[in-house]
Amino acid sequence: VVNGTHAVKRLFDVLISIIALILAAPLMTVIALLIRRDGGPVFFKQRRIGFNGRDFEMLKFRSMCIDAEARLNQLLAQNEKSQGVTFKMKNDPRVTPIGRFIRKASIDELPQFLNVLRGDMSIVGPRPCLPREAALYSSADRRRLHAKPGITCLWQVGEREGRFWEIGDRNNIDFGEQVSLDVRYIESHSFLRDLWILLKTIPAIVLGKGM
Repeated sequence: VVNGTHAVKRLFDVLISIIALILAAPLMTVIALLIRRDGGPVFFKQRRIGFNGRDFEMLKFRSMCIDAEARLNQLLAQNEKSQGVTFKMKNDPRVTPIGRFIRKASIDELPQFLNVLRGDMSIVGPRPCLPREAALYSSADRRRLHAKPGITCLWQVGEREGRFWEIGDRNNIDFGEQVSLDVRYIESHSFLRDLWILLKTIPAIVLGKGM
């Protein structure tokens, strides 16, 4: 994404993020108070790999117990993602009751608009991966790192290969198809494409299928 397109995308990112944070401020305040009730931090900060392999600290509302990272190794054997690059567990015991709700509604992702304002992320782009995932990437997989990571993307709204209008379930898209869709987005990026993905994100969230 270069030249004028880059400037338009950045302006789009900043404007949408400011509007989203203003509109979501009351909800974010309530969620923060609910999370604080268990005594832990409100935000979960995690190192992620961004544009061209540069790392940054991604923000989320904390949806897991305080020792979630320490317990991860005990759960890796139960990974439901067959490729082994990403970790997925349907009934993760580390998720708190409020965490289940904010994950289902994608509310846990709202703090990432701050990442967008800081320039670490974009509204639309490949989802940022963990360092341990990036270490397992093939040279083809690393093409996902050729754009700034986003809050939402093609596969997050359940779009499949050849199904432009569909709003499917992101959990049914395997890693190989995620890479394919991310690369397709990078190679054919346009402002209208970003706008279309953003518009598809809204019904995907309402249906519990996106972000």
